[in-house]
Amino acid sequence: MENAASPRSSRFRRVVETIPTLLILTVLGVFGWWGHRTGWTIPKFSELRGNFTEDDDWCAEHGVPESICIECDETLVPKGKSFGWCKIHGVAECPHCHPSLAEVSPPPMVTAEQLAKAQRALELIERPENNPICRKHTRRIQFVDAEAVDRAGIVVQPVSTDAVTEILAVPGEIGFDQNKIAHLSSRCAGTVWQVYKHLGDSVQKGDLLALIDAAEVGKAKTELLQAFANQQLKLSMLNSLKESQGSIPDARIREAESALKEAEIRTEAARQSLVNLGFEFSQQRLEGLSISELKSQLHFLGIPTEIARSLDPKKSTTNLLPLLAPFAGTLHAREVVMGEVVDPSRIIFEIVDRRSLWLTFDVKLEEAHRVRLGQTVRFLPDGRKTPLVGKISWISAAADPKTRTLKLRADVQDLSGSYQANTFGKGEIILREENDVVMIPNEALQWEGCCQIVFVRDRNYLHPSSPKFFHVRKVRVGAKGPTHSEIIAGLLPEEVIVTRGSGLLLTELLRSNLGEGCACHSKK
Repeated sequence: MENAASPRSSRFRRVVETIPTLLILTVLGVFGWWGHRTGWTIPKFSELRGNFTEDDDWCAEHGVPESICIECDETLVPKGKSFGWCKIHGVAECPHCHPSLAEVSPPPMVTAEQLAKAQRALELIERPENNPICRKHTRRIQFVDAEAVDRAGIVVQPVSTDAVTEILAVPGEIGFDQNKIAHLSSRCAGTVWQVYKHLGDSVQKGDLLALIDAAEVGKAKTELLQAFANQQLKLSMLNSLKESQGSIPDARIREAESALKEAEIRTEAARQSLVNLGFEFSQQRLEGLSISELKSQLHFLGIPTEIARSLDPKKSTTNLLPLLAPFAGTLHAREVVMGEVVDPSRIIFEIVDRRSLWLTFDVKLEEAHRVRLGQTVRFLPDGRKTPLVGKISWISAAADPKTRTLKLRADVQDLSGSYQANTFGKGEIILREENDVVMIPNEALQWEGCCQIVFVRDRNYLHPSSPKFFHVRKVRVGAKGPTHSEIIAGLLPEEVIVTRGSGLLLTELLRSNLGEGCACHSKK
């Protein structure tokens, strides 16, 4: 059975239900009283930018009192001489060409180096352009006073300089310097008599890698000995005839001289045969030698002295052909063992100088025009923390028919020899490196529809009696980073620009142009 509600609880519920109605009536009453007192007028939002009474004159278009509006009455702050559009730097009223336009007192000096930096930046690649007929740079954004600027959250800072680097990111690969790779094989067929170096060994120029027992070598040495002995005989006969010149017909002497010339030619041919086999044996070494001395020299010809001393001439063949390292490096490949038969067609050793490397990059055709010989490159192989640095030494004259990319090469030095060939990684081609260029925070840079602009504080802003306003300045943007951007032209160091709050000034600039038609289409 349900309990009946008490009279007291019913009265309490009716009181609670009437509270919202009473609150609404109270608010309406207060609003009506306020409307009667104010004539039912709402304060303008623009009045929040300063402390004014209802009797203050007001410029609704520019958000300041009409009596101090420098845009409506330009005699209050006359605009300086107009220099128009700068075709060199692509900005209006260019402070690089006319430093007096800079909002700095006294006007700064623009050096030849500053102009050269701007020119190099503009010539490197195509930069975003401004609209030459846009007139928004003639505008000035004014505030009632400095307190209004602070209330709006405007933050300024002087223009500073910093270093800038523009890069082109490209994939790359490490390879050995092809001028520092040697593929060695035997100059003639033979059998491997001894191997002295192993895979991975470091070698110096002239180090003995192996000895090849080749019959052709022994034959060439024998021919040289025979030719040299015959030459010595012909020389001796000629000398004897000349000593008996009075009793020997001249014809005999001429025959002897001719025979000596023929013997000398045969000796030279035999010597050249040894040179063709890789031996170093000059003509001067034959001068003044006896047959026995020549035989002794030919026995271990070309073999390093320390190795030759360990060999017994009586037990060692004269057929030994040494394979020597042509330069210092590392034995990168060894494809031979002792007793193996080899011939000239087979590569048995590979020596590389790991300190000399080539970096090969693939550049997209649309980026290829930005690459030049001599540009610096940085390459970070996969899995490495230290990059390799070099200079571009070669650019292909033809694009790859499959990848439609252009190959280029850079020479680098790896003195530690710790980098591996055929390693892929990320490359950076340094297109431009400059010191002391104008850099501004990205939040200070604004796009107003056809131009890049920043807001520059007037040079007289800090004077107590001066109007508080900011100039609209067109700028030419260069390299852009995650936090800062390079300004090629349009700003000079020490000018004061708006950083935080520049979007608010942009809104005011665009709002004040509504109803006037596009400023970009007004007359210049």
